[in-house]
Amino acid sequence: MKAHIFRGLLAAGMVTMGTLHFAHPEPFIQVVPSYLPYHSALVAISGAAEIAGGLGLLLNQTRRAAGIGLILLFIAVFPANIDMAIHRPAMIAPQLQPLLWIRLPFQPLLIWWAYSVSNLRSGSSARAG
Repeated sequence: MKAHIFRGLLAAGMVTMGTLHFAHPEPFIQVVPSYLPYHSALVAISGAAEIAGGLGLLLNQTRRAAGIGLILLFIAVFPANIDMAIHRPAMIAPQLQPLLWIRLPFQPLLIWWAYSVSNLRSGSSARAG
């Protein structure tokens, strides 16, 4: 597959997830770790970052910045994903709770995906590939 297909898939996924932060914020608010303040604001900020990153991947002029932003976002939310796996929120059915641990190793894959489709390797933001 061409890089633009993988880029489009990641962009669509990020815009979809970011939009869900605004359309249905409750599940996202519930999984923000208790040690963080301003749960609603953090959900809105992360949703906006996901939308901006996804859309940014689609434009040559913003692709590199979007890739860097998404990588930083994936790193920033990783501790929250660990917290969710440890504390298993009641909103997640018991039979699905093992998925909270299984998804953790996929975080580096998301980081690699954002890196590889955002032209960070090439050193050029104008490359259309």
